[in-house]
Formats: sequence, structure tokens, C-alpha cells
Amino acid sequence: MHDTHHASEELSYKQRRKKSREFQTRAEYLEHELSIMNPKRWGINLPFRDYNFEPEDIVPALAGTIGKVVMVAAIVGVWAAALQLNGVELSPGFIMENTRYEMIIVGLLFAVFFSGFLNPNANLAGTHGPMVAVIGSVVASGGHPLALGVAVAAMGLVLGLSKGGSKLIELTGNGVRGGLLIFLGLVGAKTYIGKLIAWSNTEAALPHLPFVLISVVIIVYAILARYKMRWLSIPLCSAIALGLSYALGARVITETAPGLPNMNPAYWWGENTGWCMGLPTSAEWVAVIPWALLAVAMWPPDFLGHRVFQEMNYPKTTKVLMNVDDTMTITSIRQAVGSVLGGGNLASSWGTYMIPAAIAKRPIPAGAILTGVFCIGAAIWGRPMDFASWMPVVAVALLVGVFLPLLEAGMQMIRDEKSSQAAGVCIFASALVNPVFGWSLTMLLDNMGLIGDAHRGKQLKFVDSVVIPGAAFAVCTFIMAAVGILPGIPKFIDKLM
Repeated sequence: MHDTHHASEELSYKQRRKKSREFQTRAEYLEHELSIMNPKRWGINLPFRDYNFEPEDIVPALAGTIGKVVMVAAIVGVWAAALQLNGVELSPGFIMENTRYEMIIVGLLFAVFFSGFLNPNANLAGTHGPMVAVIGSVVASGGHPLALGVAVAAMGLVLGLSKGGSKLIELTGNGVRGGLLIFLGLVGAKTYIGKLIAWSNTEAALPHLPFVLISVVIIVYAILARYKMRWLSIPLCSAIALGLSYALGARVITETAPGLPNMNPAYWWGENTGWCMGLPTSAEWVAVIPWALLAVAMWPPDFLGHRVFQEMNYPKTTKVLMNVDDTMTITSIRQAVGSVLGGGNLASSWGTYMIPAAIAKRPIPAGAILTGVFCIGAAIWGRPMDFASWMPVVAVALLVGVFLPLLEAGMQMIRDEKSSQAAGVCIFASALVNPVFGWSLTMLLDNMGLIGDAHRGKQLKFVDSVVIPGAAFAVCTFIMAAVGILPGIPKFIDKLM
């Protein structure tokens, strides 16, 4: 019996694979696929030999591509607005051209090469959404986009290679995870519904559009959830947002012509071209350090939120769960390459890809290759960029693809009084400052046994219960105080410099 079991473990993915018709349900077939894959970490993984393409891979790839256009355009747009307020004169098409450039960089080098072939346990490197809120402050404090990108990459590499990211995730209890996911979901949903309402009232002059659109989307999402087809939500609801908004009288401005953006890094980092800033000075390098620390401090909860969806939807025996440290390492490399080449993106784990892929019970690599192809295609064609960055599509794609699933996952993690207590404190502390503060403070209190499970602190080693969570909280809080994010504490980073 033991020998037979051992022999079956030695069989390759190709040898163990069965046809879908041999299973009673599609879900059983997809779970079997997840259980027989054995991807090589930092080795060559080939389609059809180590994994296969399935129809379900198309949806997360489409969702990831739509999400990528939305998020990169948002990040680059905030950079452009802040720099122009600072007197930097950027060209009118700067935002869309830089977004297209970033889509080609991530599609070719990272989605296809790294996550598709080299390390299928690493999620794709996406966009760091929470940083949208702080880029204006980065520019105001004298920061430079190239300096910030390289600093984030360097700090992220240290965290990834030292396995610090997975350690922090291991020490984050279910209550803290649940509270964090609920907070991120609620705040994100509220923010983008507000943006859609503001856009409808001003630019579109159609104040009734948000109510009609969101009502229809809620009904469609509920039907998809009822029939266990939520993985279709981003492309289907984005199409509904596009069609229904147009039918109600809103119009998309399509002005991005087919072609390639400027692929020369010297153009982007020229003094009178691209960013019109030249290379960063020593003062600009120093100014970005606290912001880079803040960006990397936000990574563990972000990465954690994405892996949770795999844990909830994959079989327990699977070997294809996202490796947090490898994802951090690849995200850091992607950040360094993108910034040096001239891109404005700030990288994190790719949520608009991972969440629908996990719900659809699909591993990372096949969908990653399709995502890369779609990103490159959309960037070269140009017109899909205009549609995907239109406000009704942006708001709906993020609501159904990121914020609602975050809320649902968070609620599912709160199963008893202990976890609800930790979740409540996490939401409260996050509302006071931001999710980094909420996560780091609640993780410390939870591991010490002061909230949640009182026995948790006794079961963990002193290093795990006090030292590591305490250091994470102290570092995060000091950085936030220094840059003026903590309520009532004036910014003092200038005095330290």
C-alpha cells in the first residue's frame, strides 16, 4: 500500500491528468487539476507538461487586464496631477502613454516569463492601490518617482529574500485577517461609489446613472453568486457598465490610437521629455525613504488578502498556493525594472487577477500567460485602454472584482467571539489611522493574547508573540508619525534629514 502511494507521488502532472468528462462536476475536475500540479520553484515550467489551459483561465486574465489599466492609470494620474501642481509641465497624453508602457513591461517580462514559466507559485506583480492616496504627499516632500520605485524595490527584496513577508502573515490570526479584509472592502466600495456619483453629477451630467447601474450590477452579482459563477463578475459586469452607461447617455472619449509608446528609458527620464524631471538628486533619494518603507509595510496585508482566496477555494492538498516570499521577490524585481525603464507604477500583488482566479479554482501560470498577452494586446491596440479606464467601468470592475470579495472573505474568517473581537479592534484601529496601523497594532495585541484567543500568546514563542509583532508595529508607527500620517502629530521627517 505504501509503495503504491509512493509510486503515485512520483508520477508527473501529465501522467496523473484525467479528462474532464471523467468527473461528475466541473468543480471536481478543477480541484483534481489543482491537486496533481507540482510546479518547479525557480525552474522551467511548461504549458501542457506542467499545467494546462482551461476556459476558466480567460476570465481572470480579462479581469486582471481591466484591473491593470484601471490601477496603473490611477497611479500615473496622481503622479501627473501632483507634479503639475509642483510646476512640472507634462505632455497632454503623458498618463495614457506611460500606462501603455507599463502594460507592455509587465505583460512581457513578468506575467508571461516569471509567473507563467519560471515560478508558478508567485502571483503576478500588479499595482499598489493604497499608494494612490499618498503620492501627492511624496511629491510635496520632495520625492522623485524613479527614486521611490527603486527604494521600494530594494526594501521589498530584503523582506522577500529574508522570508519576512511569510513570517508576518503566519503571525496574523484569523480575526485580524477578517477585520483587515472587511475594512479594505468597505472603504474601497465607499470610495469608488462616491467617485462614480461625483463623475455622474459633473462630467456626465447624469445624476441617476449610479443608482441604476449599481442596482443592476448588484442583481447580476447575486445571480452569479447563486449559481457559483462569481469568477465571471469582472468581465460581465464591466461589459454591463459600458453598455448600460452608454444607453443612459454617457459617452466614452476614445482618443488612444493603435501603436507603441516610447520604449526608450532616456526619453522618460529626460529633463525636457517624459517625466521632465531628469534623474533624482541625492535629496530626492533621501526624501522617498519613509514612503518606500510605508509602501513595503503595506505589502503583507495585501498579499495575505490574496492568498486567503486560494486557501478558501483550493483543495487542502494542493501545491499551487501563492508563495508570499517569492511573490515579494518578483514584485520587487518588477518594481526595479519598471521604474528604471521609465514607468510610474508602484507594484504589489495583483489582486484583480488573483481573486477571480482563486474563485474560479485555477492555478496561477496559465492565466498569467493569457494576462500578459491581453495586456500587451490592449496596450498596442489603444482603444481598450480608453474603455477600461472609463469611470463606470473602473468603479464596477473594482466593486465586483475586489471590494465585494474582500468583504465576503473577511466575514467568512470571523467564526467565533474571539475572532470577532480581534476583527473589531482591527477595523477600529484602521479607521483611526490606516490599514497598516490597524494590522500591526491588532497583530501585536492578538499574539500577546490581550484580545481574541487568550491562549495564543502562551502557545507562541516570545519572539513570535512580542518581538516580531512589536518591531513591525514600532517601525510602521514611527514612519507614519515622521511623515505626518498619525492624527495630531506634526510631520517631523524634515528635522531628521
